[in-house]
Amino acid sequence: MDVSYKTLVEHLYSQVDSEGNQYHIFNEIVGHRRNKNAVDKADQFTVVSGKRCKKKTLTGWDLEVEWKDGSTSWLTLKDIKNSNAVDVANLCRSEQETKDVLRHKERLIKMAQSYRLRTGYKFGLCVPSSVKEALEIDKERGDSFRQDAIAKETGNVLIAFDIRSDDKPPPGYQFIPHNIIFEIKMDFTRKARLVAGGHKTAPPTELTYSSVVSRESVRIGFVLAQLNEVDIMAAEVGNAYLNAKTKEKVYIITGPEFGAVDQGKVVVIVRALYGLKLSGVMWRSHFAANLRNLGFNSSLEDPNVWFRPATKEDGSEYYEYLLVYVDDLLIISHQANTILQALEDHFRYRLKDLEKVFRRHNCKSGYRREDYVVHVCT
Repeated sequence: MDVSYKTLVEHLYSQVDSEGNQYHIFNEIVGHRRNKNAVDKADQFTVVSGKRCKKKTLTGWDLEVEWKDGSTSWLTLKDIKNSNAVDVANLCRSEQETKDVLRHKERLIKMAQSYRLRTGYKFGLCVPSSVKEALEIDKERGDSFRQDAIAKETGNVLIAFDIRSDDKPPPGYQFIPHNIIFEIKMDFTRKARLVAGGHKTAPPTELTYSSVVSRESVRIGFVLAQLNEVDIMAAEVGNAYLNAKTKEKVYIITGPEFGAVDQGKVVVIVRALYGLKLSGVMWRSHFAANLRNLGFNSSLEDPNVWFRPATKEDGSEYYEYLLVYVDDLLIISHQANTILQALEDHFRYRLKDLEKVFRRHNCKSGYRREDYVVHVCT
C-alpha cells in the first residue's frame, strides 16, 4: 500500500510545477483537418501591384497535437506554427517556405555536430576535450593546471553522488554517460565542469523550463532602489544546482577523473547535477521554497521577483526585493548583507562574487522624489 501511495503522489506532482500550474508538453503532430474558413483553390490567388500572387494565410486549418501524457487536442495552425515550425514543416513539405525551414534545421544540426568534434583553442591555449588529453597537456607543459581543475570539480560534486558499496545500481535506475567540459577564463584560470549525459534519458512528462527575471523587472528594481534610497547587492550562488535533490533515477560509472582508487565504481546521482533534464527546475523549486521560509513572496507579474515588507532605521516602511536569474542574485534592501548572511547560515549556500552595485545619490533626473508615489502591482 505504501508503494502504491508513493507512486500516486509522484504522478500527481509530476503534472504541476512548484506553483501548482499545469502544463502540456508537446510530443508530435498526429493529424490535421480543414474547416469552413479555409481558402478554396479558386480563391487562392490575388493581384498585387498588377502581379498575380498566391495568398499566404493560415486560416482554415487545424492540427491535432499529441502531448507527452498521451492526450490529444486540436489547435489552429496559426497557434502552433511559430512554436513548432519544424514539426509543421515536416507535415507539409511541398511548400517552398517549409523546405527552407527544414534546410535551416539540417544546417544547424551539422554545425553543432562539427563543433562538438573539433578541439579548439582559447587565448592561444589548447582546450582539451577529454580527461586523457588534459593530463597529456599537463605532462607536456610541465604544470598541473588542468589536473588541479579536475580535482577541484570532482571535490565540489561529491555531494551529488552516492557511491554504491556493492557496485550495483538500485532497481529501476538507468545508466547514463558523463563528461568533463574544460574552459579557460579571462584570467587564464583553467576550469573543469562535470556534466551528466541527460540527453540519454527519456523526455520527462513534466515541465523542465526554469524561468529567469526579466530585464524590465531589473530596471524597475533600480528605480525602486533610488526612490527608497537603499543599496543593491549582487551575488552568485556557487554550484547552485547541487543544493537541490533530483527526482531522476540515473547512475554513472566513474572514470579517470575520480582517480585510480575510485575509478570504475557505480555511483547514483542524488543531486541536480549539471546536464540532467530536471536540474534547472529542481534548483528553482528548491531555492523558491527557501525564500518563502525567509518571508519572501513571489510576484504574480514576474515569478522571479521576490519581495517582503521591511522597515528602515528611521521607521519608514518599504519593500525589499530579491531578483533571481538562475544562480545570480540582485538584492535591493537597506540591509542586503543580512539577507545574504541568512542564505549562508540557514541554507548553507556558498555565495561568491559579492559586489555592491553602484547607486547614484542626489541624481539630477528631472523630478523630485516627494512628487511621486510608486505603486508596484504584485
